[in-house]
Amino acid sequence: MAEPLYQRALQIREAVLGESHPDVANSLNNLAFLYQNQGNYSAAESLHQRALQIRETALGENYPDVANSLNNLAELYRVQDDSDTAESLHQRALQIRETTLGENHPDVAASLNNLALLYQNQGDYEAAESLYQRSFKIVETILGENHPDVAVSLNNLASLYQDQTDYGVAEPLYQRALQIRETTLGENHPDIAASLNNLALLSWIAGDLTQANTLFNQSIDIEETNLALNLAIVSEARKRAYLVNLQSTTYKILSFHLQAATGNPDVAQLALTSLLQRKGRTLDIATNELQRLRQNLMSQDQTLLDELTTTRTQLATLIYGGLSDRTPETYRTLIGDLRNQVEQLENQLAQRSTEFRQEAQSVTVEAVQAQIPLEAALIEFVRYKPFDPKASPRSEQWDTPRYAAYVLFDQGEPKWVDLGEAAAIDQLVTDFRRDLATHRQSIQSSVRELDAALMQPIRALIGGQKHLLISPDSELNLIPFAALVDETDRYLVETYQITYLTSGRDLLKLQLDVSNQQGPVLFADPDYDNPGSPDTLSIATNFSLSSLGEETKEKAGQRSVDLNSLQFGPLPGTAEEISAIAPLLPNASILTGSQATENMLKQVQSPNILHIATHGFFLGDVPLVAPPADPNRATILVETLALLATPATPSNLENPLLRSGLALAGFNPRQSGDEDGVLTALEASGLNLYGTKLVVLSACETGLGDVDNGEGVYGLRRAFTLAGAESQLMSLWQVSDYGTSEFMQRYYQKLKDSMGRSEAMRQVQQEMMVDAAYSHPYYWAAFILSGDWTPIEGL
Repeated sequence: MAEPLYQRALQIREAVLGESHPDVANSLNNLAFLYQNQGNYSAAESLHQRALQIRETALGENYPDVANSLNNLAELYRVQDDSDTAESLHQRALQIRETTLGENHPDVAASLNNLALLYQNQGDYEAAESLYQRSFKIVETILGENHPDVAVSLNNLASLYQDQTDYGVAEPLYQRALQIRETTLGENHPDIAASLNNLALLSWIAGDLTQANTLFNQSIDIEETNLALNLAIVSEARKRAYLVNLQSTTYKILSFHLQAATGNPDVAQLALTSLLQRKGRTLDIATNELQRLRQNLMSQDQTLLDELTTTRTQLATLIYGGLSDRTPETYRTLIGDLRNQVEQLENQLAQRSTEFRQEAQSVTVEAVQAQIPLEAALIEFVRYKPFDPKASPRSEQWDTPRYAAYVLFDQGEPKWVDLGEAAAIDQLVTDFRRDLATHRQSIQSSVRELDAALMQPIRALIGGQKHLLISPDSELNLIPFAALVDETDRYLVETYQITYLTSGRDLLKLQLDVSNQQGPVLFADPDYDNPGSPDTLSIATNFSLSSLGEETKEKAGQRSVDLNSLQFGPLPGTAEEISAIAPLLPNASILTGSQATENMLKQVQSPNILHIATHGFFLGDVPLVAPPADPNRATILVETLALLATPATPSNLENPLLRSGLALAGFNPRQSGDEDGVLTALEASGLNLYGTKLVVLSACETGLGDVDNGEGVYGLRRAFTLAGAESQLMSLWQVSDYGTSEFMQRYYQKLKDSMGRSEAMRQVQQEMMVDAAYSHPYYWAAFILSGDWTPIEGL
């Protein structure tokens, strides 16, 4: 809960002392450190820069507090691998400190230590050792032998000797640092986890796998404790940043197992435990926070939720509306203000949810295993960077990324396989997706090659299990495993029922019994060209099926979007689709034409099924709208949407939850009551679908988004999970209008017949495979089922 206190202190000081007072700089510095430790580097940099400017102006360029700001900025740049900038700032800070404080001051020791760390990372061990030794002597003399800063110096000296393979000298220094930290910092401090990790690496190098495993287990227990505390009180973006800070530890543990201890079942347990605890963690925590709030809703919580929904809508409307008659600077300022408001509201809601926190079931291999059905196998894929602690220099310790998979059954030990370099597999994924999405006739080569690289090694581990619970990672999130072809030329869907999960940890919450507030709600055939109805009446069953209209199949299109113009044509197949589905769903509410609006969708409250048949889109190249010009920053990423002159890259793209969405009534004129007809994924994440059994997005590319290693797909798939849906049926490419209609009619009939959600899809896929009109996997493999696979009761 440190952030609200720091924020409050900053507000008081600014109000009482003025925005340029040195004490304001102190508050900015404290808040910046908090953000830096959470991995929120951009926010930290802005605050450090402002603190530096205040101190230089108020105190003079050679004041010790100025050196503090220079040091803080230098460290921020160092951890982001900007060594040149970091060295320059560290040198200036050291010079100020030596001049004003004397050569034996603890702050001088800190500058010496930080410069040494920089030189160590660059491989200049001689220069680093001299500075480390000098720093150590100062802190030990001034602060005493058992001060935490002494532990820092000991730890850094030990790491230097480790880099030089002088392990006998390094180990006692690590041990002494650990002893000081345990005595002075408490048993769950992150620095203790760091010391344990360092000692684990030395044991690994020495071949003592049992000791390394023990130390790694102790380390991840501490990290897990701190994860639970820190992830519960910040926004989703900052949750992700915090987890990135721990990614190297996860990769080291996976490498320890997969590269050094492949035959050790205890190490396998450690590796799979760390993977289950961290993969998909951000989504899991964020979803639980919203559910806790909705279950314990108070007036202030509803106010915050409403304000967040409104602010997200305003942000999405600005992004899709463009500059209009605004100046670029005004446009950037408006968007920057809205982004900040969204971040602040998400933080407040995260903090509010902690008041209703319930003890969650521990994520262990045994707990997950207990939820795996008898004839099923959990396949947990992971993309990781192999680590070699013996390599020198330090820059050579990390190898190119690889894929691996862990397989877990309802009982017995986990199994695993390293699948090879990620780049080669990712290229096969690209070829496979291209061939399927373009309806290519000759696909045998790509589907078989990918299966041979990906699933053939895993089939050797899963035995006779027929239900695969697949938790993909990275680019594997974007493929339908059902369309892979095995050695006998059979599609995998012919052998296996397939269900997708974000992580095996999903199994711990899928079987919750949650009641619904509404019956099925169906959206279809929106009127894109005319303003949507501004009605905000409660959804009811008074929309006539006859109003869907009759359209000829010759007018049918694909449920896709022209990314250049963002205009949509009609989808007559959706009318036929809803006409066939509605009789199968008792008490269904149907919204079509001008009634199929964003307003109406946002009023939906936990229907048991939500079906949306419309155009869906994922925009891969929308550039980030940069913040307004800041004189303290050397550059900004881009100008505005209209002024951007350089190609978009992953680092300057807009939030993926603003680049994916659904088109509803009034989309083309961007007018639908008080909405614009565009439901972005960011807005969809705020829907109340807690208790909804199934969301079906009968539209194009609704399962796509930005792939985040370890966190799944950032797009509509993630948004509807955040909203609370138990399962989602979504597409991976531009789907055929009438082919999709046929697919959906068959699917709902099987759900009506009490078939499970993923088995129903498998049966439909097998039926369409033998239908000449739909035999190509382009038609039957586009949709995937993610989440709960069991039957939906009461249909």
